[in-house]
Amino acid sequence: MAQASPRAVTGRQPVVAGRFYPGDAETLARETAAYLALAALPSERPTLLAMAPHAGAVYSGPVAGRTLGAARLADTLLLLGPNHTGRGARLAVWPSGDWHIPGQDVPVDEALAAALLTASPRLTPDREAHLGEHSLEVLLPFLRQVRPDCRIVPVAVAEPDLTVLADAAAAMAGVLARWPEPVSVVVSSDMSHYVSHKTATRLDSLALERALALDPEGLYRVVREAGITMCGVLPMVLGLFTVLALGAKSARLAAYATSGEVSGDYEQVVGYAGVLVE
Repeated sequence: MAQASPRAVTGRQPVVAGRFYPGDAETLARETAAYLALAALPSERPTLLAMAPHAGAVYSGPVAGRTLGAARLADTLLLLGPNHTGRGARLAVWPSGDWHIPGQDVPVDEALAAALLTASPRLTPDREAHLGEHSLEVLLPFLRQVRPDCRIVPVAVAEPDLTVLADAAAAMAGVLARWPEPVSVVVSSDMSHYVSHKTATRLDSLALERALALDPEGLYRVVREAGITMCGVLPMVLGLFTVLALGAKSARLAAYATSGEVSGDYEQVVGYAGVLVE
């Protein structure tokens, strides 16, 4: 019996191609380029962290494009996304191989993944958390276009303890500060889910105010206290803690919209925001 190739064992196949974004490589590249073309010119300063949404491209693609197209990302990307499936470890690092999207393979930076795992016992090498999870996958077409040579370290974040998140971030920041090449953090998150457009914009403004103030503790608390259904609050808190330790000085809102602006249904919307930290 033939053995599976290392590529088959370590690679991650797409799970939402053809549903959240086009499954055809040519169509995907064309539509992604159109979304990225909506962005303003990139900042002159390097982007330490970019937060972008992960819904179906017809809904969140314009916000993701306006955000990631305006970012000045490094070639090495630490990806932090929520865990919608509940599977796997709470801080799950995909340690090796490629992530596949239509027409392209995106390599994992195995050396950086290993360094992060060594630095923090909070992090776990775990593929299970990623196999059915879409939040990082849907950003890859954008990231691959803006940084064609990018390497990634995907982390699924389901750790609810603020102290644990801060501890893991300190260890991660220590690795990134010593890393021989620049690393940008990319956080995947949607905002409020299935509320009216008016409610979403009000609640999301509370969360975004704390994110733009570079206040991870405040973001964590306001989301919980106000009942904001921001699915990526935990990865965003982890990301903010990390870049603060790396010297982050400012943040700006790159884009905001709700699904109602596409669907015409303003009673049950999902909010989408793009944040850039420099």
